Amino acid sequence: MKQDRKVVLFIAMSLDGYIAAKDESLDWLFKVDGVGDNGFSDFYETIDTLIMGKRTYDWLVDQRLTEFPYQDKTCYVFTRSVTPKRTEDVMFVQENVSDFINDLRKQSGMNIWLVGGGDLLYSFIQENLIDEMMITIAPTIIGNGIPLFKKSNNQVNLTLIDTKQYNQFITLHYKVNN
Repeated sequence: MKQDRKVVLFIAMSLDGYIAAKDESLDWLFKVDGVGDNGFSDFYETIDTLIMGKRTYDWLVDQRLTEFPYQDKTCYVFTRSVTPKRTEDVMFVQENVSDFINDLRKQSGMNIWLVGGGDLLYSFIQENLIDEMMITIAPTIIGNGIPLFKKSNNQVNLTLIDTKQYNQFITLHYKVNN
């Protein structure tokens, strides 16, 4: 296992910058023709840890899946609410984001996937905790919803590493210049 762990945002958004509709629906995303899993499997093989916010976790639970989709990975859920310390599939975290991630980076392992959502991403941007961003853009304008990026005074400079097209989707892969 490599020691140099990177935090990578891997997420899809509409052309106008939303990760979900106002009602948290992703129906707009599934109406776009892609290719296979649009690069997800290749990305998933590079990570062993997931980080997500409580709203993203709750959305997953609300989907009533037969099993948690990331059982083969270590999954941490950041929350401000009182929750159990652990479930069968996830560990809930209430500590400082920066301290937690910096400790996690020191551990042996593969890359760390920042799953979402927008509030947690905002914290990661504020603390300069993201190393790479892989943003898949769907050719859909939904007009209103949950934005990928919240308004901020932080400027984030990026370097384009790669682009990939999956039929109607395009994935932009950036290195974050901290």
